[in-house]
Amino acid sequence: MKQLYLFFGFLLLVSCNYFDVKKTTSDAILNEELKTFNWSDVDDYPSFASCSDDVSKKEKKACFQNTLTAIITSRIQRDTLVVSQNIDDTIYIKFQISEKGILSFLEAKVDSVTRHEIPNIDDLLKNSLDSLPEIYPAIKRGQQVKTAFTLPVIIQVN
Repeated sequence: MKQLYLFFGFLLLVSCNYFDVKKTTSDAILNEELKTFNWSDVDDYPSFASCSDDVSKKEKKACFQNTLTAIITSRIQRDTLVVSQNIDDTIYIKFQISEKGILSFLEAKVDSVTRHEIPNIDDLLKNSLDSLPEIYPAIKRGQQVKTAFTLPVIIQVN
């Protein structure tokens, strides 16, 4: 009987570790949750009022990009460009849309020939982004977030 009491006493001492509760801080929980985020993807892409809310995420992104490309292209076509050789180039415009829906021109990757023929290409691109229609910012987990995009624009001058 003593052995039985000793066995239960030993079991009681050893099993106390199973009842310890480990406390987790809110910072630890936040850090774990932040690791699960896909930071390069948003729930809703930025959009213009002309883009429907009832379409899929891909269609909304395509609508935004196509609308922005059409606006840039139409505004650049208004300017008369005089060049000494034909230009057929794809310009990659990097821009950022703030949490408030404000579009900022960051940079444009332009071929050296195009930059030589059209030295004010950066100014033309910046001016084409002035007076855009209202932009609704991207949304991530119910919050408006800042996003960055690279948009290809084809320039053809004969």
